Amino acid sequence: IAEAKVSVLDRGFMFGDGVYEVLPAFGDRIFALDRHMARLERSLSALGIDNPLARAEWHDVLSRVLENYGATGKSVYIQVTRGVAARDHVLRSDVVPTVFVMCTEQRKSEPKPVVAITREDIRWQRCDIKVTSLLANVMLRQEAEDAGAFETILVRDGHLTEGAASNVFVVQDGTVKTPPYSEHLLPGVTRDIVVELLVQASIACEVSPITREELHAADEVWLTSSTRDILLVSKLDDRMIGSGGGGQMWSKASGLYLAYKHDQLSIEAQ
Repeated sequence: IAEAKVSVLDRGFMFGDGVYEVLPAFGDRIFALDRHMARLERSLSALGIDNPLARAEWHDVLSRVLENYGATGKSVYIQVTRGVAARDHVLRSDVVPTVFVMCTEQRKSEPKPVVAITREDIRWQRCDIKVTSLLANVMLRQEAEDAGAFETILVRDGHLTEGAASNVFVVQDGTVKTPPYSEHLLPGVTRDIVVELLVQASIACEVSPITREELHAADEVWLTSSTRDILLVSKLDDRMIGSGGGGQMWSKASGLYLAYKHDQLSIEAQ
């Protein structure tokens, strides 16, 4: 950290002109690597930034970073900005992208159900791009912290979008539902895997719009993210969700996900 340097004229610093990915790793292996790299490439393409490294070069960089970090559970952060240029709102094609990669100890998943609040989704109109300019997300997530909650679940035009740092599922009458992708929410790696696993297990699962009223009336509410897996929400806006922590469907989904994760990583369950 002491030796790393980025120019003050980097467009990531000046404009938040960049994208990022967070990849969970265990030992020397990254979980769902291809899915994360595909999302990074989509984000870069959406901003018109050329991918600075070929897939094999990315693998080499990530391997070297993992080798230098000893913890079993790690979180690898990738950030790519448009690069260094004179401060100007107009984009330039001759700028070389800046690449920053670091590894930190992965945060432990919450062992118990968590509390969440809802707020209006005040973010921009392209939340499907994983950009570094996250001030609105930070402010919304801080509202949860200030309220003694874990996450802020966002609602736009009366419909659920996602959490400030997570995707959201609800369960109603035995059916699992999650909102469809649009420009208002980020495609989630964990979210996609959970949907696939539920379908494979013949558990009723729908990708369809969810109203604010359906969210509050749900039997279960889940949060998913790459570093938190699947979290059960017990209380939303000071109201208990379902039985307030039973989560029978969540237990099934969590079991399926952890088994898949361990199988993909070829490691024993811890």
